[in-house]
Amino acid sequence: MSLSGMTGFARIEGSQGDWSWAVEARSVNGRNLETRVRAPNGFDSLERTAREGAQARFARGQLTVNVQAKKAETVAAVRVNQELLNRYLELSRAQVAAGNATPPSADGLLALRGVLEAVEDDEDADARAGVEAALAADIGHALDALKTARLAEGAALLPVLTAQVDHIAQLVGRAEAEAGRQTEAIKERFSRRLNELLADTSAMDERIVQEAAVLAVKADVREELDRLTAHIAAARTLLGAAGAGRRLDFLAQEFMREANTLCSKSATTALTAVGLELKAVIEQLREQIQNVE
Repeated sequence: MSLSGMTGFARIEGSQGDWSWAVEARSVNGRNLETRVRAPNGFDSLERTAREGAQARFARGQLTVNVQAKKAETVAAVRVNQELLNRYLELSRAQVAAGNATPPSADGLLALRGVLEAVEDDEDADARAGVEAALAADIGHALDALKTARLAEGAALLPVLTAQVDHIAQLVGRAEAEAGRQTEAIKERFSRRLNELLADTSAMDERIVQEAAVLAVKADVREELDRLTAHIAAARTLLGAAGAGRRLDFLAQEFMREANTLCSKSATTALTAVGLELKAVIEQLREQIQNVE
């Protein structure tokens, strides 16, 4: 299985008989799958074909399927409206007999409004059904090509996402090293503060150690670091799976939750700096995950 992106474009052109068409399928980011279809008049079943085809191939993204079709113009057959022509002839005879007009010519009569009528070209039902079937097939081909384009985007995103997860792993390693220095830093800070407040703290060494231990427990980030390490392993697994966008999105939220707690528990500027950098990288990861199906 491969990682898939959500942005792509495909165009398929086709023709059959007097008909020619173009099918365009495009997609952009979206939390859920939304499909908009524009089909030519008289081919209403194509909307259902496009929606079902999109649901079968994609899980997320805003899709637009646009079908444009036209029939070649042909020279229309014509016929003479004999009833109307006879009426014109009767009227002209009276005018000619009265000396008000010359006998009408054939081309003059045929040029009169309504004498010549276009004969509708009734398309064969089987031919129409064949065109509709070909259009439906090309909608499928366009959606397949769109899927290929989105897979290509996913392949391009994979090394970016992998590098960001690796960066997070490096920062967690630095956080672990800094976290080991927290107890001593808390003890030193607590002792210094007492020295500022009291003249003699020699008799309070044991108390200082006890209070520092309590503060160290409150500032312990081992649990957060363990969860971050577990999230890193889960992210690496999901990066090799198809349709992992929603799970990666949730995982990014969990990453940020642990990073926020890490910063709030930090007792040293060094660990805080690592935590802030960690949050920045997690936010970059979250933004890129929005492009993953």
